[in-house]
Amino acid sequence: MSRIGKKPVAIPSGVTVDVKGSLITVKGAKGTLTYAHLDPVIVKVEGSQVVVSTQGSDPRASAFHGLTRQLIANMVKGVNEGYVKQLEIIGVGYKAQVKGKTLVLLLGYSHPIDYKIAEGIEITQDEKNKNILIIRGVDKQLVGQVAADIRSFRPPEPYKGKGVRYVGEQVRRKIGKAAVKVES
Repeated sequence: MSRIGKKPVAIPSGVTVDVKGSLITVKGAKGTLTYAHLDPVIVKVEGSQVVVSTQGSDPRASAFHGLTRQLIANMVKGVNEGYVKQLEIIGVGYKAQVKGKTLVLLLGYSHPIDYKIAEGIEITQDEKNKNILIIRGVDKQLVGQVAADIRSFRPPEPYKGKGVRYVGEQVRRKIGKAAVKVES
């Protein structure tokens, strides 16, 4: 049995969890999320917590047990608090600008990159440092995927450190060409 799956998910005030068959709907102040869980898992709302259990001792059921519990916990946290990822743009002439539902990135290519912002995601720039993008949303997976997509346009390179990176990410730097001493 899964250690993570055994833990009940606490439902904070202002959040409602509705289970109908295999469809789970979580509503909160920030939005609504739904998830269809798989058959070997049983989800029940008991008081102010969600309890996840399995039927049978199938190894697949045990794997889905912990997964389903954690996905429900992420949904509850998302509609209550939301998720945030921050990206930092480093490089001379590298910049970003939000225009409506499009993020325009200038990352050293011959053309600007127009990234269409997904529904349910909000991208803003830090007020003090315009080279920091703040990505907010209720769906943890979607926030992480948008941040990864933006980072993939120009990942940080190891020689000068230029590119798009997560705030606080450590980029391993390499030394450039070094003069080689030739012995004769």
